[in-house]
Amino acid sequence: MLPTDANTARAAIAGDQQPASTPVTGGAGAQKAQLAATLARARGEYVAAARQGSGGRRAQALYADEMDAIVRQLVDAARVHSAQPLVVCALGGYGRRTLCLHSDVDLLILFERGIEREEARVVNGVLQPLWDLQLTVGHHVRELSDFTEVDADNIEFQMALLDARVIAGDETLFEELRRRSTQAKADLPVRISNALLELVDERHAEFNDTIYQLEPDVKNAPGGLRDIAAARYLRTLEPAIFPSDAGRMTEMLIQVEEFLLRVRSVLHTETGRDANMLTHELQERVADALGCPGDDLHRRVESLMGAYFRHARVSARALSRARQAVRPAEAPAVQRLVGRQFEIAKNGIRFVDPDSAASRPSLWLEIFRLAIAHGCGVAEEALDAIEQNVDRCTSEDFVGTEAERQQLRNFFYPRPGLYARLSEMHDCGLLNRILPEFKGIHGRVLRDFYHRYTVDEHTLLTIRGLETLWHPATPSRKRFGALLEELRTPELLTLALLFHDIGKAEEGNHAQASVRLARSAFDRMELPAEARNTVEFLIGHHLDMSKVAFRRDLDDPHIVERFAHLVGTEELLKMLCLMTLVDVEAVSSTTLTPWKEELLWRLYVDTYNHLTLGYGDELMQNDPVGLSVVLGGRPEDIPETELTQFLNGLPRRYVALFGLASIYRHVRLARGIHRDEVHTILENHDDVWELTIVTVDKPYLFSNVAGVLSYFGMDILRAQAMTTPDGFVLDVFEFSDAEAFLRQNPGASNDICRMLDRVVAGSIDVPTLLRGRERSTLYRRRIPEPPRIHADNEHSRKYTVLEIVADDGPGLLYRMSRVVSEHGCDLDLALIGTEGRKAIDVLHVTKAGRKLEEGEQTQLKEALERVLEAADETH
Repeated sequence: MLPTDANTARAAIAGDQQPASTPVTGGAGAQKAQLAATLARARGEYVAAARQGSGGRRAQALYADEMDAIVRQLVDAARVHSAQPLVVCALGGYGRRTLCLHSDVDLLILFERGIEREEARVVNGVLQPLWDLQLTVGHHVRELSDFTEVDADNIEFQMALLDARVIAGDETLFEELRRRSTQAKADLPVRISNALLELVDERHAEFNDTIYQLEPDVKNAPGGLRDIAAARYLRTLEPAIFPSDAGRMTEMLIQVEEFLLRVRSVLHTETGRDANMLTHELQERVADALGCPGDDLHRRVESLMGAYFRHARVSARALSRARQAVRPAEAPAVQRLVGRQFEIAKNGIRFVDPDSAASRPSLWLEIFRLAIAHGCGVAEEALDAIEQNVDRCTSEDFVGTEAERQQLRNFFYPRPGLYARLSEMHDCGLLNRILPEFKGIHGRVLRDFYHRYTVDEHTLLTIRGLETLWHPATPSRKRFGALLEELRTPELLTLALLFHDIGKAEEGNHAQASVRLARSAFDRMELPAEARNTVEFLIGHHLDMSKVAFRRDLDDPHIVERFAHLVGTEELLKMLCLMTLVDVEAVSSTTLTPWKEELLWRLYVDTYNHLTLGYGDELMQNDPVGLSVVLGGRPEDIPETELTQFLNGLPRRYVALFGLASIYRHVRLARGIHRDEVHTILENHDDVWELTIVTVDKPYLFSNVAGVLSYFGMDILRAQAMTTPDGFVLDVFEFSDAEAFLRQNPGASNDICRMLDRVVAGSIDVPTLLRGRERSTLYRRRIPEPPRIHADNEHSRKYTVLEIVADDGPGLLYRMSRVVSEHGCDLDLALIGTEGRKAIDVLHVTKAGRKLEEGEQTQLKEALERVLEAADETH
């Protein structure tokens, strides 16, 4: 068997014959001239057709016929060297008669018996003239005995045989090859299919698994010509498992292939080589050649790319269907009903009654929600039903009731599977119907030096990036993943990402245009005012953090100070940081370098420190703008004097932390408060509970409240402690119900509030209450790490700031805050955070209204270390 590499094959075939560079004389020279003339004429006709936009299947088939005639002439001439039967076949695209102008001419030369010197001269007589014509020839030289047992490991060659077509020689030899191939092991088609799908996955990964490339490769990218070939291979290899709509799908793929072939022909013609990348420059030439509509070149290019994405989407879906048919995702052995309207089958979730579902838009969004919940895709028949009926409804059909609006708002919670389902919704037209504001960037192509994807796909890729942070792949990403876990309303971040670039449908400042365009969607969804303000802030400022991180001197404290003033709160900082991370990453696979990721994280940390370390310094009465906002929205039942008195002495950040509705609730909660009394609100927000208390300050108050929550098994996630100079206390604790006490006991909320009443009144001793619980074996930890405590008098003009990093555990906040009180210090502000098993707490303390002196700091730090280390030993 001869080598298949072109260069080594030439040497092996030539043997002791003349070098290829030796001039050919006589009849051979005349034949060479004739072949060159034939090829030139064929190429000329091809180029003319391509430049008129007609370089599709017919033009390529005619070119393949001309190539057949050349090869056939060479085979006939070369057979004089050997009487052995042989057959020469076309493979790959040439075998399918879709031979593009500069594509490889792939050949199989098969002999009946062994290959000796005479047969080598035959091979040389066929290949050398083709090389002399400057053709790129891919060739396999085989003898029939090579197929006594089919080489199942050479999968690519087995796939090439699927397209084999006889050009010249003995067809009976080819039929024998076919017979041997069909008698191969029964699992060969399955093995070829598996290998094919692995190759597809590898190829798609190079393009980030999306068809929406700004400069797509029409051959190799998802949705390109190779996907069409792969879909056909799968149907050929395992025909019995495909549904009855194969004829319809085949017709659709023929139309898609025709378009892609015409585009590819122009690329080859304009570049003079095997070029498959539809670059920005070549898009203009292709648009003109194909006669794309439009008043100017820009519009014609937009028309071309819109057509490309529509066709590529059909190709990608065809391959997806074929993949799902041959390798269905894990599914129940039998179909399983999900409610009355849906069922899960091997190809995904589908409607029980498609005809009924076609006129019920509320079921359309629900099927995607259920697909995410059950970890499966939406069945193709369901997608088809939606696509065929989606134009009958409007965006109002999805927000008619509060339940529907809530369903839509909750749908955007970022979790694994959301990107895939949003992509399906986008492909079938549902996303644009629910959010018509998104339609303006559908397939939108913006030319620049760094974006690689269309605006709509870039947007969806940001959501995919957000999903991945739930299970970070690298240590550097785990820190960002921790931020996502800490967000109270991550669905608002998804909403901001969905709308952050819709302004690119217009010219000018796209961030502010995006805010303006998104407001109609927020109106339909009746997004609450606080949530709306958050989303609009993120959209309007989604470029700011990257500008500061990548284009400013982060060593300049004024830069960080100004940025901290912009974001205002840790929650917005975390959201904007994550938004920046996934937005930059979705530009292209190379845009977010490790260096940029580190700069972004550094800005986050510096800003977080600035926000938290100086949080208590500014008071509300010194913020006239903030006061005017709160007073301006004052309800009629709250007098201005009452509101002003309530705000007096609270930190400026209070307004940034709590929306107006919450502030007015706090005012009402504070009415009539007396010493030894506590007014409380305890409410649930999905998986997080929030306790708000109003009372008059007394020793150990904060630590006692934390102790009560620990006693009931609550895991404190964060706490805000605010105390005014005249002793008014407003504390807000966020916690999870780690032991399901609240969930399983209907009266549990009242139990906690009654316990707080008794603790504040002084009738219960919290240390005694907790002592037995803390000794429980349920709270023993792994090997502890020593706590780290840092005291700082520089970052705040008013407070000593304690940063404490320690092993998290039950009662931790209670123990720390009790030590602070035992040392005669006031805890004016506490910022509580966790990262994994670590607690990272920032306490703002004073003593007699002043910062702690150095000796007092040392004493307090040592006392805290003793308590935390003792807790590690007992737990």
